[in-house]
Amino acid sequence: MAALSPLSIALLVAVTVGLAAAILAWRERPEPGATWLAVLLTGQVWWATFLVFELEAATLPAKALWYDVQWVGVVAIPVGWLFFALEYTGRDRYVTPFSVALVSIVPVATVAVAAAGDPGNLLAVDRVVRETAVGTFLDVAPGPLYYIIAGYTYLLGAVGSIPLLQLIRDEARPFRGQSAALLVGTAAPWAGSVAYLTGAIPIPGLDPTPLVFAVSGVAYLFALSRFRLLTLAPAPRRRARQLVFEQLHDPVFVVGTEGYLVDLNESAAETFGIDRRDAIGEAAAAVVPKYDAVRELAAGEADKPRAIPIVGRDGQRPYEATVREVVDDHGRTTARVIAFHDVGAYLGQQQRLNVLNRVFRHDVRTETNLIQGYAEQLRADPTDERALSVIEESAGRMLELSERTRTAGELFDPTEEAKSAPLPEVVGEVVADVRGVDPDARIEVGSVPDVRVPVVLRVVLENLCSNAVRHNDAESPWVRIDAAVADGWVEVTVADDGPGIDPAEYDVLDRGTETPLRHGSGIGLWIVKWGVDHLGGRISFDERDPRGTAVTVCVPVDRSESTGGGRGEPTLGDESADDEWGVLGSMPNAGR
Repeated sequence: MAALSPLSIALLVAVTVGLAAAILAWRERPEPGATWLAVLLTGQVWWATFLVFELEAATLPAKALWYDVQWVGVVAIPVGWLFFALEYTGRDRYVTPFSVALVSIVPVATVAVAAAGDPGNLLAVDRVVRETAVGTFLDVAPGPLYYIIAGYTYLLGAVGSIPLLQLIRDEARPFRGQSAALLVGTAAPWAGSVAYLTGAIPIPGLDPTPLVFAVSGVAYLFALSRFRLLTLAPAPRRRARQLVFEQLHDPVFVVGTEGYLVDLNESAAETFGIDRRDAIGEAAAAVVPKYDAVRELAAGEADKPRAIPIVGRDGQRPYEATVREVVDDHGRTTARVIAFHDVGAYLGQQQRLNVLNRVFRHDVRTETNLIQGYAEQLRADPTDERALSVIEESAGRMLELSERTRTAGELFDPTEEAKSAPLPEVVGEVVADVRGVDPDARIEVGSVPDVRVPVVLRVVLENLCSNAVRHNDAESPWVRIDAAVADGWVEVTVADDGPGIDPAEYDVLDRGTETPLRHGSGIGLWIVKWGVDHLGGRISFDERDPRGTAVTVCVPVDRSESTGGGRGEPTLGDESADDEWGVLGSMPNAGR
């Protein structure tokens, strides 16, 4: 048996290195890019292996046969490179059976032509055996399909290199090293191929591309071992950042410099009832809630950060908007990211702490001092019936205050928040409770639609009705409850014939804060406001003629069944809502 030529030995070295790299890559499955890197390396091994067969063949037909077999490896390399680069860098959404089939059309057609014996001389117009100083080669005059597949190979290689070139400037050193090694491993065969096609190789028929596969194999082995190519791929990082954007609890919009919506996350779509497919590409003013107010914030025209009232899937909530510019490497603004942070829970907590502080600091202390003073008087004169009566009344007020405070704490119990009940059932329970407060009260119930509402509404209505009875100076207090439903919202009106609500109470509720000199007279109305705010609703107060008050509460129908989808608006005016939430949003460090 004749000894192998030095060129065949060099090729076998490239085969050995490439095969080792292919096995390492294959063993790393299912890491991103592992399978496609194995395909690329297998293609190189295939090409170099059957080139050895071609070099060692003695006749023209035998050399031509092995030459045609090599095409399987030749066309597999660029396909493997492209999809490896996409999958490795986290762009695996482009790696689909359809895209693989589409990209493989030209390579598969080339292999089919070679397998059919190259009819029409599409791959080679002439084949001649050349004797050279380094071996016997098959000198091929390329046909038209040869140049097509060559150009196609360079195209796939260039497209696959783009995402890897971006990693060269990455702040993470391992990714820079991986990218550099991969590009070296790919550039070496390209250089050999270009040298062959341009006639820069002085030896006729010698294509150096398979020879430099040894360089590729070493580069890939170095990347796999030194830089942990597949075990430390950037694909999860890209996907994780995308996941953070999509799963972020806050609604986020991306608006281009021309004012058109570029993207929005899932939270924005769900919270504000937006169809993502229809919204992208539309004017931001038509999609982004309260866009004019947000633009003022971005332009620095707003006096100070404030909460913006927005109606969404869960009713009306106060949101604080932040705007961040997306800047490219040249310092140019390419887009703006608008994030809405729901500050309702924070503002509500601030209010509750403020009010409860007043209750314990002022109301409880006042009642305690009253009891203590009359207790001393009672000690001096045990027969003082008035002192005893005052103590009993004060103790009763403290007990009632304690019960109201407990109710305020239970109002935001997560287990209660998720519950719902039919509105007629809720109203019936409220009426029963109010009759227990004052059996002589005249309670009328008008039209009440049969819809499900959050059970928190029961606490709101109970406090409204009990306040209307307790603070009514008539012998037989009158209270009427009416309700109506429209566009996924339910309006409940509680009317009474009492003396009305002190304007100071309205002022405190509107401002959203209490001060030592300006505070409410109790906690009942605060519970009503907190409950309505918690449900994402609205509340309004109107005076009745000749006397009395009508309080209207507007809240979403049970969120699990509401069809409003964030599109409907409460029938109460938007202007008043801006005033109400604007006051709340002016609280120090709101939402931060």
